[in-house]
Amino acid sequence: MLTDSERFAFIPRRIHAFASSGNAYDACQTDEAIETGHTLIILSEGVVALAGAWPIAVTAACGVLHSVIGKKGDTLESLAATFDLTAEDISTAVTIARAFGFALDPAFQQV
Repeated sequence: MLTDSERFAFIPRRIHAFASSGNAYDACQTDEAIETGHTLIILSEGVVALAGAWPIAVTAACGVLHSVIGKKGDTLESLAATFDLTAEDISTAVTIARAFGFALDPAFQQV
């Protein structure tokens, strides 16, 4: 029998929506269904973020989630490696943030 990765020509992404960034942060710490790299959306605060032990926002607004202090010369790959994410994780979150029209954190504007 074929596995999902053999049957589909795409990689599924998990997206979790929350009422507040505080709820999102708490869920990252307690909900086993939320894994590092999953996308978090908090529409009421204009936040799109990536799940992890310390969830990071890709948007300028971050609520109670962490923001990134980028360094000159950072690339998508170097940012991903810093946070134990994949480039695709970051790219997906940035694409969603742009689709909502949310301002991006400067560290992610080159994505």
